[in-house]
Amino acid sequence: MKSDVSILCELARVSRSGYYRWLGQADEPSKDYPDYLKIKKVFDQGKGKYGWRSIKMRLPEMNHKKIQRIMRKYELVAKIRRKNPYKMIMKKDLEHRTFSNKLQREFHQLTPLKAFCTDITYIPLCQDFVYLSVIKDIASGEVMAWNLSATLAMTLVMETIRNMKLDSYENILIHSDQGFHYTNPKYIEILKELNINQSMSRKGNCIDNAPIESFFGHMKDELEYKSCRSFKELFLRIEKYMRYYNYERKQWTRNRMTPVKYRDYLLTKVKG
Repeated sequence: MKSDVSILCELARVSRSGYYRWLGQADEPSKDYPDYLKIKKVFDQGKGKYGWRSIKMRLPEMNHKKIQRIMRKYELVAKIRRKNPYKMIMKKDLEHRTFSNKLQREFHQLTPLKAFCTDITYIPLCQDFVYLSVIKDIASGEVMAWNLSATLAMTLVMETIRNMKLDSYENILIHSDQGFHYTNPKYIEILKELNINQSMSRKGNCIDNAPIESFFGHMKDELEYKSCRSFKELFLRIEKYMRYYNYERKQWTRNRMTPVKYRDYLLTKVKG
């Protein structure tokens, strides 16, 4: 007499061995579940951004193949970090030029309005990015010019240069990285017309441009930009922050003065 299992297998048109193999697999979730809870806890702590390598570092006792298998089974897919759009710009043309590092990390400048650093950073806005270009006086720390744009067109840096109002541009130095904008013939030409000397960081050495990198770091820590819902709102907040940074934010390394007061202090010493 056929067993109930045999009858059911015939009705379902599956083999007994196939049925028992399926039955064994059906019990697996209960075996994996305790490990899944451990992995899920770490995954959630990483806000869904941890892949199996990051989880393995936090659960060293667990086999990495098991972590991969369980993540696939329970569909724990890490969010992919968005690439820096600034680094995704087209490669340089043959016309683009680089310049030597004339600044040579001489960040302790005592004469204001002579050596400047510049760079671009990107700021998230409503599922997209906007781009901020800044020029900073290395001696005083004062933000001399800035420009915010919805695109990475050359006007971003060209307008920043035009926004820098100086009595004289003769023999001043402006330092940047070797980015697409700063090696562009249009940018080189406008600096040449103003008699501004150009200096560049070595490739892959962000420390060569540390003053501007430090500024962007402080700005993003202090500026409430994540709640902005429009370009205009973000622009006004940045404008307010730049005034605060130059006129109100005292800096310990600059005799506890604001950048503008420290600039005036240095100019007095130079004239004296």
